Amino acid sequence: MVQSLIALSVVLTIWALLAGPMQRGRITAPILLVVVGAGIEYGTYNAVADTLNSQVAQHLAELILAVLVFVDATDVRGGLFGRDARSALRLLGIALPLSIGLAFVLGWLLLPGATWPVLLVLACIVVPTDFAPASRILRDARIPERVRELLNVEAGYKDGIVSPVLVFALALASGPDDSEPPMHAFTEALPEVGIALLVGPLVGVVLGKLANAAERRNLMTEQSKRIIYVAAPLLSYSLSVGLGGNGFVSAFLCGMALNYVRHAQDNRRELELIDDIAVLLTAFMWFVVAGIGVIALMSGGVSMGMVGYTVLAVTVVRLIPVLFALLGSRMDWRERLLVGWLGPRGTTSIVFGLLAFNVLEGGLEKEVLLIMVLVVLSSVLVHGLSASSAIHAFARSQARRVSTSEPRH
Repeated sequence: MVQSLIALSVVLTIWALLAGPMQRGRITAPILLVVVGAGIEYGTYNAVADTLNSQVAQHLAELILAVLVFVDATDVRGGLFGRDARSALRLLGIALPLSIGLAFVLGWLLLPGATWPVLLVLACIVVPTDFAPASRILRDARIPERVRELLNVEAGYKDGIVSPVLVFALALASGPDDSEPPMHAFTEALPEVGIALLVGPLVGVVLGKLANAAERRNLMTEQSKRIIYVAAPLLSYSLSVGLGGNGFVSAFLCGMALNYVRHAQDNRRELELIDDIAVLLTAFMWFVVAGIGVIALMSGGVSMGMVGYTVLAVTVVRLIPVLFALLGSRMDWRERLLVGWLGPRGTTSIVFGLLAFNVLEGGLEKEVLLIMVLVVLSSVLVHGLSASSAIHAFARSQARRVSTSEPRH
């Protein structure tokens, strides 16, 4: 484990020193971490993988997810659903459920023997998008600002919406048998969500108002303003879990509430510390998944069904529902196609997969973990290589449309 920690530290140091030229060369931190993590895991004979199936690893994954969903919620600008609320609601209210349903159906067709709760777990793992592996997408000026903002809003809310569905699916999949009625698991999970619905917004509103009042009285320093955003997800998560609630939902709603209450302030700088923490946690997750991937792929067991499911999960599972959901919206077909294609999978899928790995039993946990690895690594390859080409093609088509629409003299 010491070797792994040294390697992770060295990679982060190299990235910190050479981030500029690496980004220009399209070498992202996740790609670098995947390569180095894979080499370390191979050389240390499963040192990372052996530590994953434990209560400590499960709690660590849960805490990381709580921080990430909080950061996603605070990253939304221009109101609760951004400046194009209708399109955002279309993606979250129509495309997201359709994507989960499509992933479920594809799993039923391609993964024989998997029970429907396990298929629902897999759907929750492969659907959430994460732009950390391809953050340049959201900064590319060739993409219209409303498209970039919409992608950011969608990614920000997806984790918080999908996480309670995952918890429900895991409760069913890890039960003593498959005969337990779904309504029983639902009624057991409902109080957890109810507690989170109260605790998360309450913590966010109270902390936001206290911070506003303290700032007006010059009681805060620039550093303490940043620390508030670190304390908020930890407090909302731990308080909700302590009361028997869902910590993920609580942290997500806390981020929404705190972001809304502090909206009148210039809080971009206040988010810098929690943003950096999220980057480091994300780096750790990518380092871990690389080690898992090497061992999983070397151990075999990859069926044609898994390969087919991975290919479809990375492509059509998002594209088709998004195109359908945006029919009749203000976006033209080029923008809809761009939104549907630009959906890399990353940290959320990794954390969801690790949670499933620690909860499921009887060999199911290994199959789910292997599919998660295949989907995430395939997404890094597919979206990482195709994003720039897709954006370039979109920019060229937009330029042609403008040139043909201009009046000729």
